Amino acid sequence: MNTDLIIQNISQHIHLDKTETDFFISLLQTKKLKRKEFLLKQGDLCKTENFIIKGCLRTYTIDDNGFEHIVMFGIEDWWVGDLYSFLTQSPSTYFIDALEDSEILQITKVNLDKLFERVPKFERFFRLILQNAFIAQQQRINQNLSYSAEQRYLDFIAKHPNLEQRLSQKQVSAYLGITPVFLSILRRKLSQK
Repeated sequence: MNTDLIIQNISQHIHLDKTETDFFISLLQTKKLKRKEFLLKQGDLCKTENFIIKGCLRTYTIDDNGFEHIVMFGIEDWWVGDLYSFLTQSPSTYFIDALEDSEILQITKVNLDKLFERVPKFERFFRLILQNAFIAQQQRINQNLSYSAEQRYLDFIAKHPNLEQRLSQKQVSAYLGITPVFLSILRRKLSQK
């Protein structure tokens, strides 16, 4: 099990000794996803929180007209899951699937509770992760309400400079809330500046 990346991620926020690190690693499971394979389907319970070791995943919904609305992408060194479903054990409103062959490390709710009990500093770690996710979500909502499509696109490529090359035009446009045709026009306009 390749745990170097997740340990580096955690060490940005808390310090673990060897015993704590070994206990944490013992609670993780590895899962490999093929491209287009689902990690979670709408209506299912989210049973794990997931750390991406390799690959790219997307979290999205499908509206009544069949249009995809991508809420987020997840790449290496990111956490992904439906936290509401995970914490409340209620059906998920999201789909999460792999856009590339991916490898993730998973922790179940039962194991996360064991971790909090035995290594309380992990409560701080997950609080910080949740705070950062909440802030990012609030910023995204604000941008969707107040930014132009061009501003949203420029912000996306500024925050995630290498991500766009890994995604299709359809996926980027579904994330930005615009059509693929409009994204093409926007890219052409920006390349002429």
